[in-house]
Amino acid sequence: MRKGLIALWNIILKDMRAYYLKPPNISWGLIFPIAWTGMFFIKSGTGFETIPTLLPGVIAISVLFGTTSMLAVTVTFEKKNHSFERLLLAPITLNTLMLAKTSGAIFFGSINAIVPVILAMLLTDISTISWLIVLPAIFLIAVASTFLGLFIAVSVSEVFEAQTFSNFFRFPMIFLCGLFFPIDALPVFLRPLSYMLPLTYGVDILRGAVTGTNTMHLGLDFFAIIFFCTALFYISLRNINRKWIN
Repeated sequence: MRKGLIALWNIILKDMRAYYLKPPNISWGLIFPIAWTGMFFIKSGTGFETIPTLLPGVIAISVLFGTTSMLAVTVTFEKKNHSFERLLLAPITLNTLMLAKTSGAIFFGSINAIVPVILAMLLTDISTISWLIVLPAIFLIAVASTFLGLFIAVSVSEVFEAQTFSNFFRFPMIFLCGLFFPIDALPVFLRPLSYMLPLTYGVDILRGAVTGTNTMHLGLDFFAIIFFCTALFYISLRNINRKWIN
């Protein structure tokens, strides 16, 4: 148990030193969410009072792009350079190894959420936010997005392929998950797709904590996003076993 924890911690530290400042992380994980935040804050055009309404969506998109960008770099680089194969030879379980590889991305994505929160604090009063709900929601969004990124990274062999494949999921989620447009405003045939995406439930939790206007039951939101986290992690492990080990 102790050796597993030491190995987990060392892998996390190695990833943080080696990958946090890679160009794909800076461009997609940091610059893009900041630019998107500024675009929506400016485009609102009705004053700073609209910022709390936009904040849940901006937080979610910052976490989504931060986590998926991180996994696209760490897993894909190491798989291409065969260093991932050496890690598989370490005396630790595959579950421990993948938790170590994903923990850095979860941390990176969660930290990304601080950027729009700080900007909102500087521009308007957000003292009414329920942080006891916001913080777990940010963490669960980061976990779900990370495991989605892991699923994508396992499916490709190049970093640019991982980023392209990630965008195939990320950009539709911006419009389908209620980040900035209510799901009720979508065409009827698209709404079932919205409820099949984990980000929908994370955004609903954030919206309820920030503005008090969530559309679903809080317990259902948490249950759904935890279910997606578990399912995505299981599917990713299964793919790793099938493609890289067996």
